[in-house]
Amino acid sequence: MKETLTEGAVPSRKPRDIRGPEQKPAFDTTSFLAGGGNKKAILSCRKNKIIFSQGDVADAIFYIQKGRVKLTVISPQGKGAVIALLGTGDFFGEGCLAGQPLRMSSATALAECSILRLEKAYVVRLLHDEPTLAELFLRYLLTRNIRFEEDLVDQLFNSSEKRLARVLLLLANFGKESKPEPVIAKISQETLAEMVGTTRSRVSFFMNRFRKLGFIEYNGVLKVHSSLLTIVLHD
Repeated sequence: MKETLTEGAVPSRKPRDIRGPEQKPAFDTTSFLAGGGNKKAILSCRKNKIIFSQGDVADAIFYIQKGRVKLTVISPQGKGAVIALLGTGDFFGEGCLAGQPLRMSSATALAECSILRLEKAYVVRLLHDEPTLAELFLRYLLTRNIRFEEDLVDQLFNSSEKRLARVLLLLANFGKESKPEPVIAKISQETLAEMVGTTRSRVSFFMNRFRKLGFIEYNGVLKVHSSLLTIVLHD
């Protein structure tokens, strides 16, 4: 039956959807990686727990769900150095994916950590089958590579004072996409000295200087202010 309209009447219409295109939820890396069955394990590590040691067989990579981890190396002469401090959302041990048979560094928990251990074969299959994860992982590796290059330039050309200021700013996430965290979890001056490549006494000297200048606050808890950038940018 044909619809009849009276004068002044408006034909009924389906309401127009004024919403924009549906937004896809953000890719949840942690949940996705956690679905690996017996190919993964969740490790609960207390502070100072050694996750793996230099020279161990490299057969898995790790993903930090919570906490901080430091990577250290020891030379044949017994000299040690901290090469990286990692936090939530970071991978480590990925050298095995490039054929590295043994660990080139040691990994130690700096605080209580929740860490996902993923077998090498499982990760290789994930990266092959899941392009979204492969893209995220590639982006992460490129970012890490840039950071290592910056660390090398820093060691070659900058003073220990500048290197310490840069380390403190990086630990507080200044210059990263994530929100800066001016309060840094407790970290020893010995660890800072190993990262900077100087002595503990020099770190103590510069930390006191930064505090007097108002760049940091240090009273049991370390708080970094953005004004510390002036040390890094000063020629």
